[in-house]
Amino acid sequence: MPTWLKNQMRRAYYEKNRDQIKLLNQCWFFYRRKHCS
Repeated sequence: MPTWLKNQMRRAYYEKNRDQIKLLNQCWFFYRRKHCS
């Protein structure tokens, strides 16, 4: 997982920002699918 994404995730969880967490999860799955296939 890229560092910038880890930092964003940490901040979203810290602020308990559910919308941000969902968005970041979607970004991560999209990113992983694109780079690992």
